[in-house]
Amino acid sequence: MQARDVFGDVHLHGEDSLPTPSQLPPKPRLIDRELVITELNGLREEMSDSPLTVLVTGPAGVGKSTLSLAWAHMISPHFSDGQLYADLSGDSHVGPASPRAILGDFLHSLGVPTGLIPGELAQRAALYRTVTRDQRVLVLLDDAMTAAQVRPLLPSSPASITLVSSRYRLAGLLMQGARSVYVDRFDAEASLALLRDALGGERLEHQQEAAAELVELCMRLPLALSLAAARLAARPSWPLREMVTALAEKQKALVALTIGDDMALHSALNLSYRALRADAARLYRLLGLVPGDSFGGDAAAALAGIPKTESRRLLGELTDANLLTDIADGRYRFHHTLVRIHATQLAEAEDQSEERDLAVQRLLGWYLATAARAERRLRPYRTHLPRDAEPPPAEVTDFGGPEDALEWLEAERMNLSAAVTLAHERGREATSWELADSMWALFLHMGHYVERVDVEETGLAAARSCGDAYAEGKMLNRLGLTLNALGRHDEAAARLEEALAIWRRLGEREREIGSLRRLGLVAAGRGDLDLAISRLTDASTAFHELGADRKTALALIDLAGVLLTQERGLDAVVHLERARRLLRSVDDPYNRTRVRIFLGYAHADSGNYDDADRELRVALEEMSELGSSAGRAAALEGLGRLAEREGNRGEARRIYETALEAIGQDGSIGYFRIKARLDAFGD
Repeated sequence: MQARDVFGDVHLHGEDSLPTPSQLPPKPRLIDRELVITELNGLREEMSDSPLTVLVTGPAGVGKSTLSLAWAHMISPHFSDGQLYADLSGDSHVGPASPRAILGDFLHSLGVPTGLIPGELAQRAALYRTVTRDQRVLVLLDDAMTAAQVRPLLPSSPASITLVSSRYRLAGLLMQGARSVYVDRFDAEASLALLRDALGGERLEHQQEAAAELVELCMRLPLALSLAAARLAARPSWPLREMVTALAEKQKALVALTIGDDMALHSALNLSYRALRADAARLYRLLGLVPGDSFGGDAAAALAGIPKTESRRLLGELTDANLLTDIADGRYRFHHTLVRIHATQLAEAEDQSEERDLAVQRLLGWYLATAARAERRLRPYRTHLPRDAEPPPAEVTDFGGPEDALEWLEAERMNLSAAVTLAHERGREATSWELADSMWALFLHMGHYVERVDVEETGLAAARSCGDAYAEGKMLNRLGLTLNALGRHDEAAARLEEALAIWRRLGEREREIGSLRRLGLVAAGRGDLDLAISRLTDASTAFHELGADRKTALALIDLAGVLLTQERGLDAVVHLERARRLLRSVDDPYNRTRVRIFLGYAHADSGNYDDADRELRVALEEMSELGSSAGRAAALEGLGRLAEREGNRGEARRIYETALEAIGQDGSIGYFRIKARLDAFGD
């Protein structure tokens, strides 16, 4: 919500952010490892007056990540200030993760306003150490590649623990006092326990010799054993001896494709792959090209150019083979980073570059077409629609209503963001900026301000690369609003001035007025309320002269928001009632509900508490039906203020807590404004 961010001042307090970050992935199933768990517990008991860093190291496929995550869940209740998690992607096909970007996410999760997060790595690391100085935090850094990647992410509190998993020894960390725990391959007994857990004791009881040979061929690596077990579980009548023979032949015939130095892991993956039918094997290879970490059946269908029903069947086969993991809501991810590398390498070895490029093109086209359809469900009044994807996707996901569309955009958010970057990197600039543009409805409803900046900056770069001035102006407008919501007013003004110059050059009068309206919001954010009122009044008049009812209403809502900061509730009501009349004939339920929210604020400011309560409660219900977390938070904030005015401090506090849960730690001025009101209650 745009005008909601012009209320009041921003105060950053030292109290804990709400909600406390709890970023650990789900707890995995752990077999054996009692001795290593005991060793880890011993290190924790030895903690003195300095932070503890534990390096969990060992060969590929040995289960370092599983062990680290399982232990992190065991001890997480002892870290009241939160648990932070990052995949450092040491073995990723896209290269190791940037500690600078991870620090930005960590600081944001710990309650630092995005506008206060510096740009340079060293400055971010220093701020991170300051923020964590007195906090009990648990940090899990998975799949690290170098000590330099880890060092900036170490918290400074002596009550904190950082757990780092890596295939590498990371001697630089050990020299700085990190403790090391080595995770070895299973022994024979634990290896058989894993097979028994997957296949049942009776099957192993009658094939003990073959089971023992299989364990050794898999070099007692949990990942290799899991792959072999999945293959056997899918064929209950298949003797273990046949698996032993097949694995032995594979290890004799190792050729170009390798993953590290582990023949067993390579052999198990290759055996699982070669057992797939041709259509499942092709999908497996292509899935290594998906830009995000997880994917649904519809995206996989578009990638492979197959029907959705066929895609779901094949994904089930890949899951049964233990190559994929089904996570939730019909979504999947690779069972392990090394499995993804295997799939990607196979695609490069077995598929022509043209086929790989076409698959990515199909996927990007599907994302664009589906995101555009979702956006139209949420903003049916929109006039500029994305171009048709090339080639057009065979089956675009449809939506029953705006709630379904918003739910899909939120589920696919990380993949859509990654697709914006992928399209830009592959030179598909129009697709990149239009994908960014199609995410606007998601950001409008859900916030995600930190992510928005990256997406919109990439969209802006793509628009400039394809020489589309209209697209450049739109991306500048988008970015200007986002930066203003984050409190980065000078940067916001610069972007909007650039957009204004473009619209004037193109003769786009309505767009020009839109940029001037946004500059009015920037003036309000800077505290220059007279300039803000002047610009927003001029914008509403100019829109009215053009017959643009909806945009006139938006300018009036913004104007009312500024008037409320001057405690001019009665004047605000006049403008809001006019905006309500203008929006009656427009299919824009989101902004009609925003009018209700601001009327609630205005009536409360004027002492009309009953009217304020009625408007805000209806608005809360409507925003909940729309699925808008930002809208819910704004309505709840109004109800909290109303409860404060009426002297119901306990009720106000409860409402503010609910508002923070709704908005999440999105980095906006609105978040920190609500948090400041809650902090004012004290303990």
